[in-house]
Amino acid sequence: MKLVHGLTFDNIKGDIFGGITAAVVALPLALAFGVASGAGPIAGLYGAIIIGFFAAVFGGTPSQISGPTGPMTVVMTVIIAKYIDQPAAAFTVVIMGGLFQILFGTLRLGRYINLVPFPVISGFMTGIGCIIIILQLAPLLGLSHPGEGVVASLMHLPTDIVSADWKTALVGVLTLAIVYLTPKSIGRIIPTPIIALVAGTAVVWLSFPDTPILGEIPTGFPELHMPVIDLVTWTEMVSSALVLALLGSIDSLLTSLVADGITRTHHESDRELIGQGIGNAIAGLFGAIPGAGATMRTVVNVRAGGKTPISGAVHALVLLGVLFGLGPLASLIPHAVLAGILIKVGIDIIDWGYLKRIPRAPKAGVIIMMVVLGLTVVVDLIVAVSVGIVAASLLFVKRMSDLQLENVRTGADGLPYTAQEQSILNDHADEIMICHISGPMNFGAAKGLTKQIAVTSDFKVLVIDLSDVTFVDTSASMAIEEIMVSATELGLEVILIGIKANVKKTLELLGVTKVIPAEHSFETRMDALRYTAALLDGSEPRNKD
Repeated sequence: MKLVHGLTFDNIKGDIFGGITAAVVALPLALAFGVASGAGPIAGLYGAIIIGFFAAVFGGTPSQISGPTGPMTVVMTVIIAKYIDQPAAAFTVVIMGGLFQILFGTLRLGRYINLVPFPVISGFMTGIGCIIIILQLAPLLGLSHPGEGVVASLMHLPTDIVSADWKTALVGVLTLAIVYLTPKSIGRIIPTPIIALVAGTAVVWLSFPDTPILGEIPTGFPELHMPVIDLVTWTEMVSSALVLALLGSIDSLLTSLVADGITRTHHESDRELIGQGIGNAIAGLFGAIPGAGATMRTVVNVRAGGKTPISGAVHALVLLGVLFGLGPLASLIPHAVLAGILIKVGIDIIDWGYLKRIPRAPKAGVIIMMVVLGLTVVVDLIVAVSVGIVAASLLFVKRMSDLQLENVRTGADGLPYTAQEQSILNDHADEIMICHISGPMNFGAAKGLTKQIAVTSDFKVLVIDLSDVTFVDTSASMAIEEIMVSATELGLEVILIGIKANVKKTLELLGVTKVIPAEHSFETRMDALRYTAALLDGSEPRNKD
């Protein structure tokens, strides 16, 4: 296994050009995400450099560009607000989040993160987009509400509109107009965020010198922030770190899937989680905001020719050069310009594709999506995802149990009986109750199984055909036992047919097979029906052996 996954030097020219292009796109976004998080623009730039480099070198998606993203910034904003008086604790949470990601990858959990249902992801991402837009409305209007959440920002909105600095707002609107109205032919040459950044800054510098700007930005290497463990808030720190880890993992692996689709390659999920974890852990050590795989920057990189981890490393090194050389110029960037760029990011994050399908989409999925969206915006990110996954899982179990119960048949109709088998059933139609179960049977169908197989004293023998059952769990096994016990209590003989090896092992371990005599279990339906017929006729049943 190569130390750097996907590393080749066959595409060096394309990788260098792709990395440079991705860095140009990443620069304004890194600064904007840093400001939005509350950690400052330099923290965003540090994050883009550190995560961009280490995730490229140690990750599992060769063409992916990593750095601060909208979802991760939203979580970091909450963390910084929570530890406003303890900045070291906030970055310790980032370190812990990175370590959790490394643990996820080591435990090979990448494949399971990809199993999060689409309506949950859609509602979550749309909620993140809404949060970004809501939080950037005040800076766009020339105002600021540091540390306040989404609900508070919405409550301030009417007052903000009345007291807005309309010169600053004009700059923000100009930024939005540029990122939306710039012809695609120009955008392919110069990324629209850079055009908006330069144009907005120039307008402010020439016409509106009183507009709020970033101000002095430190240059040089970041200082080391040693982790601080606060035993009082330890539980909260772990909870916040898990949120970062889970969100960063989902965000990155979704981008990995996008990269796979464009490059027609296959990423390594677990290795990608380890790479992202290393990047985030080191980012926390140096006071940088966390990040993940960035979809837009990855797409730009691939389209510009980047295919290997070299492009991600080049992207980080270019930003490092910018950090040392262009700090004084970056200090002139207006907050309103960055707000305009972030509002565009927020709008792009919203899952418009699913929203357009809502009138035709299954209602259950739409409800889950809307619940997750609402909880994401109003309550909490981890609560939203947890509720969404639980709701989607319960819905899935319900649907699967319904399908499983459709495979339960009582009576002799609709099954491929041989002529001899059918003859026996016809001769004893009023004495034999035959129940055929097929497919996997789990806890979701257990209760329905006992209801569907309603044992009565109208029959003398209950034949349970398990020959097409491929799997049973504990709940289904206990349901089968309950049916058998009910039948024996009513005086019925119980016959089992065709138990497969894995099913038999489960039933034996749980003691279910002890409910009936050993001679009442048969491998074939014909043998079971012959034995049953002899039993009912009062003749001595021929031993099945």
